[in-house]
Amino acid sequence: MIDGRPASRAGVFWSFAAIYIVWGSTYLAIRVMVASVPPFLAAGSRFLVAGGMLYAAARWRGVPAPPRRRWGPAFFLGALFFLVGNGGLSWAETRVPSGLAALLAATSPLFTMIFMSARDGWARPPLRQVLGIVAGLSGVALLVAPGELIGGAHADLAGAGAITLAAAGWAAGSVTSHALPLHSSPVMATGMKMMTGGTLLLLFGLLVGEGGRIATLTLEPQAVLAWVYLVTFGSLIGFSAFTYLLRVTTPAKTSTSAYINPLVAVALGWAILNEPVTPRTLLAAAVIIGGVMLIQWTAELDEKPEP
Repeated sequence: MIDGRPASRAGVFWSFAAIYIVWGSTYLAIRVMVASVPPFLAAGSRFLVAGGMLYAAARWRGVPAPPRRRWGPAFFLGALFFLVGNGGLSWAETRVPSGLAALLAATSPLFTMIFMSARDGWARPPLRQVLGIVAGLSGVALLVAPGELIGGAHADLAGAGAITLAAAGWAAGSVTSHALPLHSSPVMATGMKMMTGGTLLLLFGLLVGEGGRIATLTLEPQAVLAWVYLVTFGSLIGFSAFTYLLRVTTPAKTSTSAYINPLVAVALGWAILNEPVTPRTLLAAAVIIGGVMLIQWTAELDEKPEP
């Protein structure tokens, strides 16, 4: 329901299509973008532009500007979500195929459960969640284990480590964001996080020497198109769809994207970039996604009202 009116079936359908397919395709777009553009500068400019557009849209609608004290939490969450989360993923995709990156990033709900348990005094989660966490982390171990295990070499360890850290950063941001007040407007709050995260990504990119590559940078047309796609579809349309679904459906249903996105990413990487799909990849995908489904299933059961 929105303001007492039933949600549009078409709106719900297309919003789910956006968070399933569009967000699943962003791993491919990031891979294409960072093939010729420094990863932190590329990600930073993407989020700074998208965040600025959301901020401007909120102000145009009459949303008041955030007070100065709200920018501190925005920088903290921007660091977790975008500097650690998307920055780590963007850097890793210079070393790891997009499909494998999506599978490793799918572990974020596992870390969310761990951080929520820590926040609640290490209260023991339900058995299904424990099994889900163990299964998901086992799938990661399968991807990074050394040797030609069951067909296909292991993932690059540095790239896999960066994505795992990125997933943990995104999970930490998700858990702590509820305790850090930003703005009553979701659009303004997200714009603030994207702007601060984009700024931090740009500063970090300059700190690690990416600025020296700008003078000799040759912008490939496909990299530019990927950047535009990520700003428009990945950030603006994807975010709007996600926010809409959070208002008209349950969080558990909305978070089903966590195990659809990797499947879309693996399929697109195989079809467009000729990324190999080995038995090892398929088995790891089944184990990781199965673990995430166990966690989401528990969350959905918890949301059902008492009879």
